[in-house]
Amino acid sequence: MARDGDMLFSIITPSTGRRPKALQKAVESVETAARFAGLEREQVEILIGFDGVKGAPPKATYPVRTFNLPRDNDWGNGIRNILLGVAAGEKVIFLDDDNAIKPYALRLYLKHFDAEMIIGRADTQLAFDKPFLPEFDAGSLVRPGNIDPLCLCMSRSLVVDRCSGWRYQGRYEADYLNILDWHRRARSVTVLEDVVGVYDAGRSLDNKALSRRQMGLLDRLASERGVSPTELDRPLPRGLALA
Repeated sequence: MARDGDMLFSIITPSTGRRPKALQKAVESVETAARFAGLEREQVEILIGFDGVKGAPPKATYPVRTFNLPRDNDWGNGIRNILLGVAAGEKVIFLDDDNAIKPYALRLYLKHFDAEMIIGRADTQLAFDKPFLPEFDAGSLVRPGNIDPLCLCMSRSLVVDRCSGWRYQGRYEADYLNILDWHRRARSVTVLEDVVGVYDAGRSLDNKALSRRQMGLLDRLASERGVSPTELDRPLPRGLALA
């Protein structure tokens, strides 16, 4: 059970350093959720690991620690593992620099604090054809592509001590493999229907900072709608922009 004065939540955020506005939005979403949950400054920490660059720390009122790390270039896998090693919170939350958590997310997690693994839902309408993840259907809940780390609030003891942190570095399916391990080892799991985060919430805030997945998605949408990519906040490559 959560105790007053303890460090309750560690937010784990790998960042490319190319999306400062999106990162600021992600941090602000944590602060909004912390205030809504009535958390003190010493109960939440935001840990940001920059991937091979000297990143600019975002403005924040809650504690933020930034780490300029050697280039990982591995979808944030190695960076998440490093940040888990310095995390002090009883729970860890995985928040990429272009995502956001909902204002009531931390309050929900406090309500279910005794669960070692909490699985909420992520709004994925900006990123995928599916509006929400996970999908609740006849298939297994924990399967490839059905749960994003954004959906999770995890016991640090489970993740770090019993499962050796964020494993499977160098593998694209590391998200799924880690979640599968945690689900198998968790002594208690709570599944929520509430939406706890928004995927790609900061997608269009920084010019020319879209990921390949994001560019591909917007190109496909532009083709379907018969418009140019720029009308969907997809910046053109430098050469085409001057044509």
